[in-house]
Amino acid sequence: MLSVARYDADGSMTWLPLVHGQGKLTAENGFADQAEVLLKTRLAADALGATPMDRPEDIETNPVTGRVYAVMTKNKKRDQSKINPANTRPENLWGHIVELIPPGGRGADADHTADKYAWDLFVLCGNPKDAAVGATFHPDTSDNGWFVCPDNITFDPAGRLWVATDGANDFDLPDGVYGVDTEGPARGLPKLLFTCPHGAEATGPCFTPDGTTLFLSVQHPAEDAETLDKVQTLWPDFKDGQLPRPSVVAIRRKDGQPVGA
Repeated sequence: MLSVARYDADGSMTWLPLVHGQGKLTAENGFADQAEVLLKTRLAADALGATPMDRPEDIETNPVTGRVYAVMTKNKKRDQSKINPANTRPENLWGHIVELIPPGGRGADADHTADKYAWDLFVLCGNPKDAAVGATFHPDTSDNGWFVCPDNITFDPAGRLWVATDGANDFDLPDGVYGVDTEGPARGLPKLLFTCPHGAEATGPCFTPDGTTLFLSVQHPAEDAETLDKVQTLWPDFKDGQLPRPSVVAIRRKDGQPVGA
Protein backbone atom coordinates (compact mmCIF):
# COMPACT_ATOMS: atom_id res chain seq x y z
CA MET A 1 0.00 0.00 0.00
CA LEU A 2 1.33 3.41 -1.00
CA SER A 3 0.82 6.16 1.55
CA VAL A 4 1.63 9.85 1.78
CA ALA A 5 2.56 11.81 4.90
CA ARG A 6 0.78 14.59 6.75
CA TYR A 7 2.95 16.49 9.25
CA ASP A 8 1.00 18.23 11.99
CA ALA A 9 2.07 21.09 14.24
CA ASP A 10 1.72 18.95 17.37
CA GLY A 11 4.73 16.86 16.29
CA SER A 12 2.72 13.93 14.94
CA MET A 13 2.93 12.51 11.43
CA THR A 14 0.16 10.41 9.87
CA TRP A 15 0.48 8.09 6.88
CA LEU A 16 -2.51 8.51 4.57
CA PRO A 17 -3.14 5.47 2.32
CA LEU A 18 -3.78 6.13 -1.37
CA VAL A 19 -6.74 3.78 -1.83
CA HIS A 20 -9.33 4.35 -4.51
CA GLY A 21 -12.79 4.93 -3.11
CA GLN A 22 -11.57 6.24 0.23
CA GLY A 23 -12.02 9.90 1.09
CA LYS A 24 -11.76 12.11 -1.97
CA LEU A 25 -10.09 9.45 -4.14
CA THR A 26 -13.24 8.77 -6.15
CA ALA A 27 -14.32 8.87 -9.77
CA GLU A 28 -16.29 12.04 -9.05
CA ASN A 29 -13.05 13.74 -8.08
CA GLY A 30 -11.14 12.59 -11.16
CA PHE A 31 -9.75 9.24 -10.01
CA ALA A 32 -11.44 6.54 -12.09
CA ASP A 33 -9.75 3.57 -10.39
CA GLN A 34 -6.73 2.52 -8.29
CA ALA A 35 -4.43 2.69 -11.29
CA GLU A 36 -5.35 6.31 -11.85
CA VAL A 37 -4.74 7.09 -8.17
CA LEU A 38 -1.20 5.76 -8.59
CA LEU A 39 -0.67 7.56 -11.89
CA LYS A 40 -1.86 10.85 -10.39
CA THR A 41 -0.03 10.38 -7.10
CA ARG A 42 0.71 14.04 -6.44
CA LEU A 43 -2.88 15.06 -7.15
CA ALA A 44 -4.11 12.23 -4.94
CA ALA A 45 -1.78 13.35 -2.15
CA ASP A 46 -3.13 16.89 -2.39
CA ALA A 47 -6.69 15.57 -2.26
CA LEU A 48 -5.96 13.76 1.02
CA GLY A 49 -4.21 16.74 2.61
CA ALA A 50 -0.65 15.41 2.54
CA THR A 51 2.07 17.94 3.39
CA PRO A 52 3.84 19.49 0.37
CA MET A 53 7.60 19.20 1.01
CA ASP A 54 10.69 21.10 -0.14
CA ARG A 55 11.98 18.73 -2.84
CA PRO A 56 12.56 15.41 -1.04
CA GLU A 57 15.73 13.75 -2.39
CA ASP A 58 16.47 10.80 -0.08
CA ILE A 59 15.10 8.94 2.91
CA GLU A 60 17.11 6.49 5.05
CA THR A 61 16.78 4.68 8.40
CA ASN A 62 19.30 4.94 11.21
CA PRO A 63 20.37 1.33 11.94
CA VAL A 64 20.97 2.08 15.62
CA THR A 65 17.97 4.18 16.63
CA GLY A 66 15.41 3.14 14.03
CA ARG A 67 14.59 6.78 13.33
CA VAL A 68 14.07 7.75 9.70
CA TYR A 69 15.59 10.83 8.05
CA ALA A 70 14.06 12.56 5.03
CA VAL A 71 16.15 15.06 3.09
CA MET A 72 14.69 18.24 1.62
CA THR A 73 17.23 19.74 -0.78
CA LYS A 74 15.64 23.18 -1.24
CA ASN A 75 12.56 24.91 -2.65
CA LYS A 76 12.95 28.49 -3.79
CA LYS A 77 9.35 28.51 -5.09
CA ARG A 78 7.64 28.27 -1.69
CA ASP A 79 6.19 31.61 -0.63
CA GLN A 80 5.20 32.83 2.82
CA SER A 81 1.57 31.78 2.38
CA LYS A 82 2.55 28.14 1.80
CA ILE A 83 4.86 27.42 4.72
CA ASN A 84 3.80 24.52 6.96
CA PRO A 85 5.06 22.85 10.16
CA ALA A 86 7.61 20.66 8.32
CA ASN A 87 8.73 23.31 5.80
CA THR A 88 9.08 26.50 7.73
CA ARG A 89 11.04 28.84 5.44
CA PRO A 90 9.76 30.67 2.37
CA GLU A 91 12.14 30.63 -0.60
CA ASN A 92 14.08 27.84 1.05
CA LEU A 93 17.43 28.04 -0.74
CA TRP A 94 19.30 25.97 1.82
CA GLY A 95 17.32 22.78 2.49
CA HIS A 96 16.68 20.85 5.69
CA ILE A 97 16.42 17.34 7.13
CA VAL A 98 13.29 15.97 8.80
CA GLU A 99 13.55 13.28 11.50
CA LEU A 100 10.72 10.72 11.67
CA ILE A 101 10.30 8.86 14.96
CA PRO A 102 8.36 5.59 14.71
CA PRO A 103 6.73 4.13 17.83
CA GLY A 104 7.92 0.98 19.55
CA GLY A 105 11.46 1.70 20.66
CA ARG A 106 14.98 1.76 19.28
CA GLY A 107 16.56 -0.15 16.43
CA ALA A 108 14.77 -3.35 15.50
CA ASP A 109 11.99 -2.56 17.99
CA ALA A 110 10.88 0.48 15.99
CA ASP A 111 7.53 -0.14 14.31
CA HIS A 112 8.01 1.26 10.83
CA THR A 113 4.61 -0.11 9.77
CA ALA A 114 2.74 2.18 12.17
CA ASP A 115 0.19 4.64 10.81
CA LYS A 116 1.40 7.40 13.13
CA TYR A 117 4.91 8.64 13.90
CA ALA A 118 6.34 11.56 15.80
CA TRP A 119 8.61 13.95 13.89
CA ASP A 120 11.11 16.74 14.38
CA LEU A 121 13.19 19.13 12.28
CA PHE A 122 16.66 17.63 12.67
CA VAL A 123 18.53 20.55 11.06
CA LEU A 124 17.67 23.61 9.02
CA CYS A 125 20.64 24.19 6.72
CA GLY A 126 22.54 27.34 5.81
CA ASN A 127 25.09 29.68 7.35
CA PRO A 128 24.37 29.76 11.09
CA LYS A 129 26.01 33.18 11.39
CA ASP A 130 23.37 34.72 9.12
CA ALA A 131 20.33 35.25 11.35
CA ALA A 132 18.08 35.78 8.33
CA VAL A 133 18.74 32.21 7.17
CA GLY A 134 17.50 30.64 10.41
CA ALA A 135 19.83 27.64 10.38
CA THR A 136 19.59 25.31 13.38
CA PHE A 137 22.86 23.42 13.43
CA HIS A 138 24.60 22.67 16.74
CA PRO A 139 25.95 25.92 18.29
CA ASP A 140 29.53 24.62 18.01
CA THR A 141 29.32 24.33 14.21
CA SER A 142 32.51 25.73 12.67
CA ASP A 143 32.85 28.14 9.75
CA ASN A 144 33.76 25.15 7.57
CA GLY A 145 31.23 22.75 9.08
CA TRP A 146 27.83 24.01 7.96
CA PHE A 147 26.30 22.92 4.69
CA VAL A 148 23.48 23.65 2.27
CA CYS A 149 21.37 21.62 -0.16
CA PRO A 150 21.57 18.14 1.39
CA ASP A 151 20.91 15.55 -1.28
CA ASN A 152 21.88 11.95 -0.52
CA ILE A 153 22.45 10.48 2.94
CA THR A 154 23.68 7.28 4.53
CA PHE A 155 24.50 5.95 7.99
CA ASP A 156 27.62 4.27 9.28
CA PRO A 157 27.28 1.20 11.54
CA ALA A 158 27.50 3.44 14.62
CA GLY A 159 24.42 5.41 13.57
CA ARG A 160 26.19 8.60 12.46
CA LEU A 161 24.52 10.42 9.56
CA TRP A 162 26.57 11.28 6.46
CA VAL A 163 25.24 13.94 4.13
CA ALA A 164 26.21 14.49 0.49
CA THR A 165 25.29 17.91 -0.91
CA ASP A 166 24.20 19.19 -4.32
CA GLY A 167 23.90 22.92 -4.92
CA ALA A 168 26.54 24.47 -2.68
CA ASN A 169 28.19 26.04 -5.75
CA ASP A 170 25.35 28.58 -5.73
CA PHE A 171 26.82 29.81 -2.43
CA ASP A 172 30.43 29.84 -3.67
CA LEU A 173 31.06 26.63 -1.71
CA PRO A 174 32.14 23.22 -2.96
CA ASP A 175 29.72 20.35 -2.59
CA GLY A 176 30.93 17.57 -0.34
CA VAL A 177 30.22 15.02 2.39
CA TYR A 178 29.59 15.87 6.06
CA GLY A 179 29.30 13.62 9.11
CA VAL A 180 26.61 14.54 11.66
CA ASP A 181 25.87 12.87 14.99
CA THR A 182 22.17 12.22 15.56
CA GLU A 183 22.37 11.61 19.33
CA GLY A 184 24.24 12.85 22.36
CA PRO A 185 25.95 16.18 23.02
CA ALA A 186 27.12 16.51 19.38
CA ARG A 187 23.63 15.99 17.88
CA GLY A 188 23.28 18.23 14.84
CA LEU A 189 27.00 19.12 14.71
CA PRO A 190 28.24 18.67 11.11
CA LYS A 191 31.89 18.08 10.27
CA LEU A 192 33.31 18.22 6.76
CA LEU A 193 35.01 15.04 5.49
CA PHE A 194 35.30 15.47 1.71
CA THR A 195 34.98 18.32 -0.79
CA CYS A 196 34.24 17.77 -4.46
CA PRO A 197 36.25 19.25 -7.33
CA HIS A 198 34.91 22.34 -9.05
CA GLY A 199 31.45 21.95 -10.55
CA ALA A 200 30.82 18.46 -9.13
CA GLU A 201 28.32 17.09 -6.64
CA ALA A 202 28.72 14.20 -4.20
CA THR A 203 26.18 11.39 -4.51
CA GLY A 204 25.43 7.85 -3.39
CA PRO A 205 27.47 7.60 -0.17
CA CYS A 206 27.61 4.01 1.09
CA PHE A 207 29.62 2.26 3.82
CA THR A 208 31.04 -1.23 3.94
CA PRO A 209 29.41 -3.26 6.75
CA ASP A 210 32.40 -2.71 9.05
CA GLY A 211 32.37 1.05 8.47
CA THR A 212 36.02 1.18 7.36
CA THR A 213 35.35 2.31 3.79
CA LEU A 214 33.03 5.01 2.51
CA PHE A 215 32.20 4.89 -1.19
CA LEU A 216 30.80 7.95 -2.92
CA SER A 217 30.32 9.21 -6.45
CA VAL A 218 31.68 12.47 -7.83
CA GLN A 219 29.32 13.57 -10.57
CA HIS A 220 29.90 15.96 -13.51
CA PRO A 221 33.15 17.73 -12.48
CA ALA A 222 33.62 21.04 -14.34
CA GLU A 223 30.06 20.90 -15.65
CA ASP A 224 29.91 24.67 -16.05
CA ALA A 225 32.80 24.78 -18.56
CA GLU A 226 31.73 25.24 -22.17
CA THR A 227 35.02 24.00 -23.63
CA LEU A 228 38.01 22.00 -22.38
CA ASP A 229 40.27 25.03 -22.26
CA LYS A 230 37.89 26.62 -19.72
CA VAL A 231 37.65 23.79 -17.21
CA GLN A 232 38.81 24.52 -13.66
CA THR A 233 39.57 20.90 -12.82
CA LEU A 234 40.83 17.81 -14.66
CA TRP A 235 39.51 15.43 -12.02
CA PRO A 236 40.34 12.58 -11.52
CA ASP A 237 43.33 12.12 -13.90
CA PHE A 238 44.75 15.66 -13.74
CA LYS A 239 46.42 15.25 -17.13
CA ASP A 240 46.57 17.90 -19.83
CA GLY A 241 44.19 17.06 -22.65
CA GLN A 242 42.22 14.59 -20.52
CA LEU A 243 38.56 15.40 -20.00
CA PRO A 244 37.26 15.72 -16.44
CA ARG A 245 35.27 12.59 -15.66
CA PRO A 246 32.80 11.34 -13.06
CA SER A 247 34.27 8.80 -10.69
CA VAL A 248 33.70 6.67 -7.61
CA VAL A 249 35.89 7.38 -4.58
CA ALA A 250 36.70 5.02 -1.71
CA ILE A 251 37.68 6.80 1.52
CA ARG A 252 39.56 4.90 4.24
CA ARG A 253 41.57 5.76 7.32
CA LYS A 254 45.26 4.95 7.15
CA ASP A 255 45.08 3.16 10.51
CA GLY A 256 42.22 0.92 9.36
CA GLN A 257 39.75 2.26 11.92
CA PRO A 258 36.15 3.09 10.92
CA VAL A 259 35.68 6.30 8.98
CA GLY A 260 34.71 9.05 11.40
CA ALA A 261 35.86 7.17 14.50
